[in-house]
Amino acid sequence: MKEFKKPNVKASRYRPEVITLLNKEFFENFKKAHPKYKNLDNKLLRKIIKRFNQIVYQTVIDTRDGVQLPEQLGWLFIGTCQRSKKDNIDYAKSKKYGVKVTNNNWETDGKLAKIFFTNYAPKHKMKNREFWGFTACREFKRSVAKTYPENWNIYVPVLSKAKIDKVYNSIMYKDYLNKVEKTTLKTYNEFEL
Repeated sequence: MKEFKKPNVKASRYRPEVITLLNKEFFENFKKAHPKYKNLDNKLLRKIIKRFNQIVYQTVIDTRDGVQLPEQLGWLFIGTCQRSKKDNIDYAKSKKYGVKVTNNNWETDGKLAKIFFTNYAPKHKMKNREFWGFTACREFKRSVAKTYPENWNIYVPVLSKAKIDKVYNSIMYKDYLNKVEKTTLKTYNEFEL
């Protein structure tokens, strides 16, 4: 067991600059583009956006295949990955015992949950899709962390060096074939030719 060096709590920290998209300029442009919503208050619009985001991430957590975002922006889904090669240190226990304690995810057989975003659409390719990214909000990450140990085996397994669009498309194709098999077996009658 290695001795744990306590982090310096009073050391200077790097804080990334936070850029919010829901600012006054956004709401003005939205109301110009959609004049029927010009009487809505900005606080109400903010609540509507937050509620929509909650519904989206709750659907991603509840369904195995994830969610296709509106306007074909991409797909969000949760993948099951092998644990990282770096140590996942549990800082609270390490500080308490004075020894480096790692978090081994015993509830999930050492597997980790990752939130994946892909915009490699099978139907229409988007221009400049390489520049699109996705960062999950804190609520989304915490709700995934809370629910993942209960149902970790239902999510899509993703290898570390696999291309996400190919993994996702293969899973969708397998699910499609299973649905087709079930419907053809129900309607099959050997006496009708």
